[in-house]
Amino acid sequence: MNFSALLFAEGEAASTAANPASLLTLIIPLALLGVVFYFFIYRPQKKQERETTEMRNSVEVGDIIATAGGIVGMVIKIKEDMILIETGGDRTKIQLQKWAIHSVLEKADGSSPETDVSDKKADKKTDKK
Repeated sequence: MNFSALLFAEGEAASTAANPASLLTLIIPLALLGVVFYFFIYRPQKKQERETTEMRNSVEVGDIIATAGGIVGMVIKIKEDMILIETGGDRTKIQLQKWAIHSVLEKADGSSPETDVSDKKADKKTDKK
């Protein structure tokens, strides 16, 4: 193959790459990929972060919590971003930052904070019988 034939082939490739239809076929899959990432990754992650923040802000004195490190204790005192918990039989007090709260195991009023929709449906079915 000679040099002029290579230049001609490259010229054809360049002209088809500049074609608006071929640009559209490149942009549409990228846009669809962006939409998929938004709905399956970004949006659920933001929802989870919002729920976690709400859970940490709703902690009250008397709640039993579990920390990210696995420590379980009862909340004694709450400041802006710090909490004081009491844990163990010897009533050891530990000061933690709020971001270290992993979950609320029991609310101060004795209720369980983790209510599942399927549990509510099961309760309604047993109430009807």
